[in-house]
Amino acid sequence: MYGDAATVRKILTELGDTWAVVGLSTNEHRAAYGVADVLKRYGKRIVPVHPKAETVHGEQGYASLADIPFDVDVVDVFVNSDLAGPVADEAVAIGAKAVWFQLGVIDEAASERTRAAGLDMVMDRCPAIEIPRLR
Repeated sequence: MYGDAATVRKILTELGDTWAVVGLSTNEHRAAYGVADVLKRYGKRIVPVHPKAETVHGEQGYASLADIPFDVDVVDVFVNSDLAGPVADEAVAIGAKAVWFQLGVIDEAASERTRAAGLDMVMDRCPAIEIPRLR
């Protein structure tokens, strides 16, 4: 796991409530679907990002981060590790405040680039596990 407790707490409580969930689709059997539901229950606005741009949990989807017409606070990444780096770079490009790589998503170089750009970064952790621990 990467991301100290202070960074996890900061992302979940201080950086804002708009979370772009990359890889979120209407497939209820995928982890992203359940995690987005938990985030929403904890007051986060989820923004589905998937090539199909589907509406998920009542929220309009977008095909890419660049297509989102409003500010995003956190980019939550549910893609394979080999695809995660470009997503982190896009998060920097759109002015996100933080990037969160889900469990099993690891890219050290992307993490370093993201932090060097001034964003907070968590890798190989799940906000749906972490957020209930804060209460």
